[in-house]
Amino acid sequence: MAQVLEFKLPDLGEGLTEAEIVRWLVAVGDVVAIDQPVVEVETAKAMVEVPCPYGGVVTARYGEEGTELPVGAPLLTVAVGGTGAPEELAEAAPEAAPTKGRGDADAAVSSEYSGNVLVGYGTAGPAARRRRVRHTNPAAAQAPAAARTPVAAPAAPAAPAAGGHTGPVPVISPLVRKLARDGGLDLREVRGSGPEGLILRADVERALAALEQPAAAPVTAPSPAVASVATAGERVPLRGVRGAVADKLSRSRTEIPDATCWVDADATELMAARTAMNAAGGPKISLLALLARICVHALARFPELNSTVDTAAREIVRLPSVHLGFAAQTPRGLVVPVVKDAGTRTAESLTAEFARLTEAARQGAITPADLTGGTFTLNNYGVFGVDGSTPIINHPEAAMLGVGRIIPKPWVHQGELAVRQVVQLSLTFDHRVCDGGTAGGFLRYVADCVEQPAVLLRTV
Repeated sequence: MAQVLEFKLPDLGEGLTEAEIVRWLVAVGDVVAIDQPVVEVETAKAMVEVPCPYGGVVTARYGEEGTELPVGAPLLTVAVGGTGAPEELAEAAPEAAPTKGRGDADAAVSSEYSGNVLVGYGTAGPAARRRRVRHTNPAAAQAPAAARTPVAAPAAPAAPAAGGHTGPVPVISPLVRKLARDGGLDLREVRGSGPEGLILRADVERALAALEQPAAAPVTAPSPAVASVATAGERVPLRGVRGAVADKLSRSRTEIPDATCWVDADATELMAARTAMNAAGGPKISLLALLARICVHALARFPELNSTVDTAAREIVRLPSVHLGFAAQTPRGLVVPVVKDAGTRTAESLTAEFARLTEAARQGAITPADLTGGTFTLNNYGVFGVDGSTPIINHPEAAMLGVGRIIPKPWVHQGELAVRQVVQLSLTFDHRVCDGGTAGGFLRYVADCVEQPAVLLRTV
């Protein structure tokens, strides 16, 4: 006889406590393999596919797309261990009570369980087993809904739409999925122009453009209730990445007594040094990588700023390694990927790691581990065309260096007025870890290295 196992939203790691259901990958009545992804969820850190550790027939789903669930809440139930056809298992599954843990399952059930630990990235089964088999027997799809009362009633399997997709929608990029979701577009209605019908970003953009064409419809005056809602303004839920950013910034402003100092620096020699390095052949060096190298050397001289405050113990904890965070703007909002052990990396290695993390963040494929553990943050807001800012410290760090745009300005150079490439640098620091003298010394050293990159040669 089949056992019904309840699969709960697993601990996705890095202190995450909830996730939003973005898209179900299976329907009630489907047969799932061990470690097959069953739902795509969005957390405050990243968008991930969650695999189920059980193999069997899906008998119920809990929560509609757009619903936010806490860790430990039921996601779905699976009938495992039976020997009948999938339709028979789905019909018989409600007769058995859900089994909460692996210890309650018999030997037959154990053979349909991966045993992998679902922390951070779900289970780690072979890719070949991650397939979806769809069964459209109406009785199999409806029987679980009549026999059980889920948190949210499971949605019925969708019928094939105009696009003709009856199985998994052929789309790989999370960015394409998000673009369609934001535009209210059903990807099943899109015909892909890529290999084997793969849906590309251009396909989604064309479909969205078609949806935006105005349709002839009578114009009616809004009811008083609708007008009242309209005047109240748009309400955007603070959840996912935006909610996590809001919480962190609010905590930073609440807990950290921050102060900011800034200085203008002549970056002409730094830009010339970068041009010379890139003209020599080999991998190109980014400006951000050179600034990161300067930060690392400055932190070696002023370790007070590579620290955190343990408020419970009333202690300053100076950290042995520099894990450098950097601000990156993505379609999902601002994120701060972290380059681990930045102090041990060359300019070439830093350039490559910045590029990798930035691309992963923009594609929505960055992992929670890549977004945590920072000890100091470098914020290049000059890419937005602004000169200065007063950064908010990325809690629980102790400081952040901000870099404005580098532009030609009149500057006194060697006693004469000249046009030089000038940048404004700003340092926001936790006044508990150091005084203004230390912060000023750090910022002055950074400015000296920007103005005279040869200064770094004295520290290596």
